[in-house]
Amino acid sequence: MMAIETPSRIAVLGAGPIGLEAALYARYLGYDVDIYERGRVADHVRRWGHARMFSPFGQNRSPLGLAALKAQDPSWNPPADDALLTGRQFTQDYLLPLAQSDLLVDGLHEETEVIAMGRDGLLVGELDGDGNRDEVGFRLLLRSTRPLDHGRQRVALADVVIDTTGTYGHHNWLGHGGIPAVGELGAEEHLEYGLSDVLGADRDRYASRRTLLVGDGYTAASNLVGLAELAAQATDTWITWITRLACDEKLPQPIRPIPNDPLPERARLARVANRLAADDANHVTLFSGTTVDAITWHADLERFSVRLLGKHAGEYEFDRVVANVGFRADDRLTSELQVTAPAESTGSNSPGAENLLTGEPDFYVLGAKSYGRDSRFLIADGLEQIRQLFTIIGDRAELNLYASMAGLV
Repeated sequence: MMAIETPSRIAVLGAGPIGLEAALYARYLGYDVDIYERGRVADHVRRWGHARMFSPFGQNRSPLGLAALKAQDPSWNPPADDALLTGRQFTQDYLLPLAQSDLLVDGLHEETEVIAMGRDGLLVGELDGDGNRDEVGFRLLLRSTRPLDHGRQRVALADVVIDTTGTYGHHNWLGHGGIPAVGELGAEEHLEYGLSDVLGADRDRYASRRTLLVGDGYTAASNLVGLAELAAQATDTWITWITRLACDEKLPQPIRPIPNDPLPERARLARVANRLAADDANHVTLFSGTTVDAITWHADLERFSVRLLGKHAGEYEFDRVVANVGFRADDRLTSELQVTAPAESTGSNSPGAENLLTGEPDFYVLGAKSYGRDSRFLIADGLEQIRQLFTIIGDRAELNLYASMAGLV
């Protein structure tokens, strides 16, 4: 693969932490960069902005980001490297200033969705394997999501495309075997698949209600801890927590701790959630070894009927259902590209720049989307992906702007 010379044009899809950092790295190297974001900068982070991050700020920022913001405003002071910020603080104190910095702001296109992408003038099967496909640039079809010109379309071109669109918004299904439960498609708009602010903006939705919580990951653990605290305040609040895998009923551990977890806040959350599951006095009832078979939303009653399978099979009624069943990558954008590598191949178990290759020359997937359904992605992993990626794009194995900049900030 030959180096992509500057000032070639790089399109970055998504203006989250990894998208902004990838665009910044490219700008430091002299590339022209467009960042396309269908909503606002850091939309996903804003959705869980009330929650505290597991990793400290020092693992979630780059030396390039610090340098860019210091150059922009010499009086700017970053959060302490050991600070555990909320998503809202991370957005306000770092991501938004970075997006508005001189290096990025002119190429930032918010409320602009990439709805289709291909090689400019080539079909997916053309120039397959002859080594010349990378001589043709990318053609992107864009659609405005702004209220004033919603739906208006235009075309943009790029020499390199970096997809950092993540997985949020494309949730897995609640039902047994990973498919939608009977009735889930019809009830979907009334279900919560993410991280609710149960002690803040969403308090009235959950206080004095019976909630079904589904899932055994850290989002479920976070929701559980919040709901249990709410139940201590509003004592007619009840939580039924179901997990697919069965647990020891005497000493349940529905959240499986990560051995020697390097993130103490994440380890603490697992301990608290497991402790809550072991004591009915917390208004939490654990149904392990149980899955959802069917769900019906009764609009007139504002209530769900849920049929469960497994150890606690039966018919139940709940006021709220939180389905923390994970998210998946949306691969529809790549239908006209020769992408052959599964998203999971670039996850944490497969380090190395070679694992960023997708099969389509000059098209790369970074961030949470590159991890597929593996939820262990951390921003620090994405920063390492960015460093590795530009050794490929620049065809310089020793290239490491993070290391060369680290001593200057």
